Amino acid sequence: MSLQSVRDFFAANAPDIEVLVLDQSTATVAEAAQGHGVPPEQIAKTLSLRVGDRVMLVATSGTARLDNKKAKAAFGGKVKMLDFSEVEEVTGHPVGGVCLFGVKPGPELFCDTSLKAYAEVVPAAGAPNAAVRIAPERMATLTGAAWIDVCT
Repeated sequence: MSLQSVRDFFAANAPDIEVLVLDQSTATVAEAAQGHGVPPEQIAKTLSLRVGDRVMLVATSGTARLDNKKAKAAFGGKVKMLDFSEVEEVTGHPVGGVCLFGVKPGPELFCDTSLKAYAEVVPAAGAPNAAVRIAPERMATLTGAAWIDVCT
């Protein structure tokens, strides 16, 4: 269902973008980098975060790390990762396939400025073995994600 929601998203919003499904898992940054032949920093991982009742998805460079001080300032409170068990319920995507595309309504969507260093990034696409190749600016535009600086 999650992979299908991403395919539906691209069919409606960017039919020129192909969802790439590999035979092996690309659920981790290292697996995705190897599977797609790019350096780990070019993988766009998505962090699932919470501040109180507020849920945010933040796409970042694969090697970027969340800066707690920046995140607290940006989101107005102490940031916690979503529990493994809530990720799919809240986002509609399984762990390893979380992305900004075809996500359930509710989470606020962001792209970290760490992605701007690359002409093309490779985010997951709703399944632990699916991804797309996309320019960071286009990802933000298509998803309505706001740019934010919360990583180091």
